[in-house]
Parts: sequence; C-alpha cells; structure tokens
Amino acid sequence: MGRAWRWGLTLLVAGFVLWYASYYTTILVWELRKLLAWFALPLLAVACCVAAGVLVRWFRRRAGHTGARNAAVFLAWLGAVSAVVLGVGWLVYGAYLQDRAYMATAQIVTDPVPTLSARSPYVVGEAQAAPHLGDVTGEIADITYLPDSDRFGTLVERRGWLAGYEVGLVQEVPLGGSGRSQVRCPFDLEKADARISGWFTHNLGRKISGLQRWVRFEADDAYVTCSDGTPVVVVPLKRQTGLFVVTERPAGVALYDGRTGKLTVTADTSAVPGPSYPLSLAARQREGTAAVGGFGDWWFERSGWDASEDGANEGNESEFTLRYGDAAAGGAGSAYVTPLTPQGEASSVVAVSTVPTRHQGGTLAPMTVHRLDPAWSSPKALVALIKAEYRDVCCYNDDQVFEVVPTGGSTWTATVGSEQNIRFRVEGRGPVDGREATCLKAADGALIRCAYAAPGSPEEQELKRREQQKQQEEAAKGAGGVPGDLKGLTDDQLAELQRRLGDEFLRRLKTG
Repeated sequence: MGRAWRWGLTLLVAGFVLWYASYYTTILVWELRKLLAWFALPLLAVACCVAAGVLVRWFRRRAGHTGARNAAVFLAWLGAVSAVVLGVGWLVYGAYLQDRAYMATAQIVTDPVPTLSARSPYVVGEAQAAPHLGDVTGEIADITYLPDSDRFGTLVERRGWLAGYEVGLVQEVPLGGSGRSQVRCPFDLEKADARISGWFTHNLGRKISGLQRWVRFEADDAYVTCSDGTPVVVVPLKRQTGLFVVTERPAGVALYDGRTGKLTVTADTSAVPGPSYPLSLAARQREGTAAVGGFGDWWFERSGWDASEDGANEGNESEFTLRYGDAAAGGAGSAYVTPLTPQGEASSVVAVSTVPTRHQGGTLAPMTVHRLDPAWSSPKALVALIKAEYRDVCCYNDDQVFEVVPTGGSTWTATVGSEQNIRFRVEGRGPVDGREATCLKAADGALIRCAYAAPGSPEEQELKRREQQKQQEEAAKGAGGVPGDLKGLTDDQLAELQRRLGDEFLRRLKTG
C-alpha cells in the first residue's frame, strides 16, 4: 500500500510539473511529433518483426522445437534491415509528401500578376530606423513592413537578461514625396516586461504557451504596431497537423499589450493592424512548389521553382510584402510576393508567387503561381542593365540599385538611391521584341525617360504626348513671327494652329 502511494504521488507531482511547464512540454511535443513522423514506419517495421519473432519462439517452444531461437534471431535481423531500408526510403519520400501537402492550396496560372504598389526597399527602412530612435538604449530586434499603413514597424529590446521590450517605432519611409512621419510608443517597463526569447517569466513564448498550448511561432514573424500611443506586439501563431506527414497550419495571433502587459490569443484576425498570416508559413508553401511534378521530378530537381538569389535581391530575395494597387481588390489587401526562377542553373525570373498576408481559419492560405510570358532577366542582369542605360543617375557615391520586385501583370520595379534618400525608380516589362523594356521615373512615379518603351505601353503613349506637345509649342512660336514651312506639321497640329488663328481673329474683331 505504501509503495503504491509513493508511486501515485510521484506520478501526480510529475504530471503537475509537466502541466505547469507548458512552454517546454509544447516544445517537446512539437519535436517528438516531427521525429515520430519520420521514424514511425521504421519503428513499426521493427516492432512487427520482433513481435513475430517472439510469437514464433513461443509457439515452437510449446511444440518442442529447438530452432525457435534461431527463427526469432532471424526475424529480429530482418526487422532491423527492413527498418533501415524503410527509414531511408521514408525520409526521402516523406519529404516529398510534405512538400505536396504544402502545395494543397496552390494554383498555377498564366494570368498576369495583380497590380501591386511599389514601396521603399526593406534595407532603406532598416537603415533609417536607428537614427529615429533618439535616446533609446535598446537593440533593434525586428523590422517589418506594415502594408495596411504603408509604414515600417521597429521593435526594440531593452538591454538586460530579465527585461522586455523598450519601445516600438512606426515610421514612414516614402518612396516618393517628403513625408517622414514617425511615432514612438514606449513600453511600460514594469507591467510589460516580457519579450520573445526572454529569460524565465520574462519569456513571451512561455506566456503564450500558458494561455494556448500546442502552438508555436517564428521570432521573425512577430512585429510591433502603435495604436493611440500603445505598442502592441503581434505574434502570428502556428499549429501542427498530420501523423505520418506532419505539416504546419495557421493558429490565429497573440497580441501583447505594451502598456498593460495583457496577452490575448485570438483566431479572429480581421482587426489585426498588419499581416496575420505567418510569413514563415508562406515561405514554406513557396518552397513546396518543388513537388509540383512527380516524385522523380522532385528527386532530380526537374520541377518547381526557387527564389531568385542574386543581384539586388541577395539577402532579401523572397516574400516581399506588397500592397495591391487601386486596380486590384478594390485597392485593399496585400500579399507576400516572390519572383521565382526554375530549379537548376537558369537565373531568369519565369514566375511570381503570391500568398495573402491575411487569412481567416486554420487552413493554409491560397498560393498562386503566375507564369510570366515573357520571362524577365535575372535581378543581377537587370542591375547591370540599369547601370548601363542610366549612367547619369546610377550609381555614384553611396547610390545603388535596391530591390527588384514585381509590381504588376508584367512589370517590375527597382529603386535607385542611397539608404537615406530614394531618388529614382526604374520600371521594366520584360523582353519586348528581344529587348528589355525599361523606363526611368522619379521616386514619386513621374516619368523621366525610357531607354526603350514597350509598344502600346502607358510610357510610350506619354512620350508621344510630350513629343506632340513640344511640336505644337514650337509651331505656335513659329506662327507668332514670320510664317515658316508648314509641311512638317501633322494634321492634328495643323488643325490646332488653324483653331488658334481663328480664336485670334475673333478676339481682334471684338476689340475693334
């Protein structure tokens, strides 16, 4: 009776400790579930062979056979070999099935990419954060583009082991224009003293697990917003699903109030002032495009796409957060956008993937892969082209070509300038008649000139309008003096000149 009591008390204490340590048990369950998915079949094979060996030995012993031991050993070895073969095969085929699971909501279309709004490059927002922090002594933990407000949110950690965040900075980094507004929202250092990867009770992940078990997150997915002077840390959450093929799904968001320290976990993400879908999950879906073909194509890397990793996009080559333009989705909404290159040595951009930054429910957000026709040159080649065609504006002193991002059905945009001042943008439409069509514009989008304007494009029409206006002005100047040769005028210009002459005759008749 005493032994049973001790064992029961021990199990009760152990269960209480495991339940109280919700943060570590959540991590343990996540990691064990991943391992179980990879080794479940090999372990099952071993268990079956061992069980068969035990049964064979038991039956043979009852029948008086002396070869039972040899049969059991044979079955045990058979189970071990089967487990190794099955384990290696499942590690490979299971990875393919995992990619296929992430491809469940993917659509591959030839429709053009929806119109997207250009934004300031991420590196520019990162460079301008530190000068705007003033006397803040903490260290920058995260910088995230907030598409809803067209701002960059910067989360600053307070120095020290047992400390949380110090301040949240939301700043405007305009691509064009002179506005540079900024808002600093200080955290209450006493009430809101937790942060991601903090120590002991100052760990925000521990608080989230205490409120909602079996969900986890990536630190890079979290960001800060300011609402009426109150900083709010938004943490998109993920959950696991599946048995033999374990994948992740969205699980709402955690909202941490920087003034009161209150933590809220909710599945209703409609009121979240920023991306609510985990960026890391969108990236994993995009990586799953490698399984768009069969297993053989996946194994030999003959199908799917990779993010472009050269040129101006090196280090920030995927999941650009961009707002939809006025022509798409009613001017609202945003998406994670990635230029894609085929697997292998090819570096041209042949497709663009989009995943919405907002998604309700616990399923994967829809991913759309837009095939491009024509394909674009690689970002590295586009940077070299910009430097060659616009030598007078690129690149002197600290100026450089920043991100090359998709901004529409067949267009891309590259920004030119320094980290403190974006001066120009270059927009292209891919190869037209064998030549890359590019135009130089001011940072606010005003057209300056084109190295080659695509036939029928708005830029070509604008250049023609300017040329006609210039000719009309020259013709008007010539008509005010000695009459010149009118053979060079077009029909429209001649009609305009006649109209102006008629107006002048009427004016003189009325004035006597």
